[in-house]
Amino acid sequence: MRHYGDVPENPSARSVKIGADERTGWSSERPRSDGAPPRPPDVSVRNRVLTPSDRLRYSPGSLVVIVGAAASNPERFADRVIEERGAVLSLSRVRELLAGRIEAEQMDARSAQLLGAAVLKRLQAKNSVVVPLEGFDAAERERFVRMAHASGRPRHVILLEAPRSQVTDEERPALDELRRALDAGELGKEGFQTALRLGGNALSELKRIVFQPPPRDD
Repeated sequence: MRHYGDVPENPSARSVKIGADERTGWSSERPRSDGAPPRPPDVSVRNRVLTPSDRLRYSPGSLVVIVGAAASNPERFADRVIEERGAVLSLSRVRELLAGRIEAEQMDARSAQLLGAAVLKRLQAKNSVVVPLEGFDAAERERFVRMAHASGRPRHVILLEAPRSQVTDEERPALDELRRALDAGELGKEGFQTALRLGGNALSELKRIVFQPPPRDD
């Protein structure tokens, strides 16, 4: 089982732990004296690019954002691999709950509001949260990262890659840019301590993601 964060003692072993410096990040905020509105907190952290494994373990209370093109179906992937019941919170499920209860023109705003409230509640309670997102909207990722940062929770991202032929022309530029940034270790600028890219056989080889503390050395 791979616990993401720290370097394993044996590079070939399938076990990694999350280091303390990768859990909550750091901030270089300074008060502004020019009367301008305060800058939002700096969420940038050191980022580690991870390699795929058949079983992943993140620290309890982490935020894991799973992103991908529509063809990769991040929500279905999350439902398959996430072991903890109730950890997966998605926009489509909120829409299902609201269906028939509110006007259609209010659906988008209300769904986003309720999803954000549910994610924040779990993070503040130090519960693990998995948010599957179709598309590559950086502002949407930032929304959840800032919630986790404010709650002092670890933040991780997984990029799912569908076959290129199934990625739409509208999705491809943003996917290519996110892939490039991930491979370069640049997603720490977004506040993610770790980043993982899954495509091809690695998607099916990953069987389970769990939220557990590392095993005791004794």
